[in-house]
Amino acid sequence: MELFHIGFLTIRLLDLLDILIVSFLLYKAYQLLKGGTAINIFIGIISMYLLWFLFVKIFEMQLLGAILGQFMSVGVLALIIVFQQEARRFLVLLGTSSLTGKDSLTRKLLPWNWKEEQVIAANLVPVVKACESMSNTKTGALIVLSRTTDLKFFENSGDAMDADVSKRLLESIFFKNSPLHDGAVIIRNNKIKAARCVLPVTDNNELPAHLGMRHRAALGITEQSDAISIIVSEETGAISVAKNGVLENNLTFQELENYLQIEY
Repeated sequence: MELFHIGFLTIRLLDLLDILIVSFLLYKAYQLLKGGTAINIFIGIISMYLLWFLFVKIFEMQLLGAILGQFMSVGVLALIIVFQQEARRFLVLLGTSSLTGKDSLTRKLLPWNWKEEQVIAANLVPVVKACESMSNTKTGALIVLSRTTDLKFFENSGDAMDADVSKRLLESIFFKNSPLHDGAVIIRNNKIKAARCVLPVTDNNELPAHLGMRHRAALGITEQSDAISIIVSEETGAISVAKNGVLENNLTFQELENYLQIEY
């Protein structure tokens, strides 16, 4: 259906819808990539495409268009290579939290057609209290709160526990002389499923130098799942949280509690 004309261009309803969808996807891509060097690469690729479109489609410069066309022909492969981490994070979110999470598009669009799973209400008080105590004593800790992504593979890398979550148990696990303190604790359905777990380390080279392997592991697991990681620094006692590959540092105890109540 034609809406109006601009010179020699005929604007249809589908054209407007096409523009809106592309604009939305570009905005989401910007949100996913902002804050790092990946956004500069993304802008460069968009600029290259606009130049190719300008020279080939409008000015009909065949030679220059052919040269730029060689770059465009391998564009998809280049995107996969350059944005490997971001693409993996996007696909993980699309396959887990985006479809089955509490904020998913499916739940918002089809609330009457979604059967709510029987999920045990999370008791976050012992976790927050344990983090507060370990922060005061500068006891290093890494706690992973499992959500919809299956973390069995990482649970199996540690020592199985299946114990109720409690402040004293978490403090005992991360006590510096404990044989279980080196590694992560994974919590699922109010149970400490495993301790001393080995987590994947992020490849993000833009992290500040003072953040060590504990923070890198916390980011790594959130890049490959929809889990939330809580880190207590053994150097400063500072509390940080990570979700979707994004790290938030220096949270107060109240900020940590509010964050978990909203995000978890």
